[in-house]
Amino acid sequence: MTMRILTVDDSQTMRDMLAMTLQGAGYDVVQAENGQEGLDVLKGAEVDLIITDLNMPVMDGFDFIEHVRSDTQHNATPILILTTESAGEKKERGRAAGATGWIVKPFEPEKLLGVIRKVSP
Repeated sequence: MTMRILTVDDSQTMRDMLAMTLQGAGYDVVQAENGQEGLDVLKGAEVDLIITDLNMPVMDGFDFIEHVRSDTQHNATPILILTTESAGEKKERGRAAGATGWIVKPFEPEKLLGVIRKVSP
């Protein structure tokens, strides 16, 4: 069975780069532009892993992660934060919200795929 990954990022370019990398590695990809849209996608789709940005309109990545973690259907789904942020307090807040891992943009495709393989169920 193909693993399905939800990517949440307000940048179309970043979503396209993620889709190209992930689909090229054999993953099924669903996308959302912000945290609220990500939650809407999760209501109708089963996903195995989530990759989210932090700084987005409507609902940021921290709120999105907290909402996902409060949903019993997805409370154990691995969540990777992919962001330009690298400050220690942001990483702590991400961990406290329930993030599984942290990757700083721009990402290296092989490094991203390695992290996905490491945290995948």
